[in-house]
Amino acid sequence: MLVPIEDIKVKKRLRKEMGDISALADSLKRFGQINPVVITKRNVLVAGERRLEAARSLGWRTINAVVADISDELTMVEYELEENAQRLDFSKEEAEEAARKIHRLQNPSFFKRILNALRKFFRRLFKLDD
Repeated sequence: MLVPIEDIKVKKRLRKEMGDISALADSLKRFGQINPVVITKRNVLVAGERRLEAARSLGWRTINAVVADISDELTMVEYELEENAQRLDFSKEEAEEAARKIHRLQNPSFFKRILNALRKFFRRLFKLDD
């Protein structure tokens, strides 16, 4: 659900340093908000402070949020910790493969460009959805 950013209350949190949020803001600008922030029924932020700050820096007035049924401080702390702890960065090999794939997609071969053009032509001709 969309929630006005100004209505979200940020109380004392585990994370003290936001770090550089410019890359996150660029991601929000380019791809939109992939993951919602988490708030309580009373609009207290539980998880997603960096996303919230990045959205605020872009001038967004609303942000997608999930409301969690959390009413005690212990559960809020556990939720914040869990949201930040259960991440797994790409391995070096996975990141390299992603870079190669992006390069291939951004720079298709001559034959791939012709094939893509033919697909696009026939989709338009037969009014097919992508």
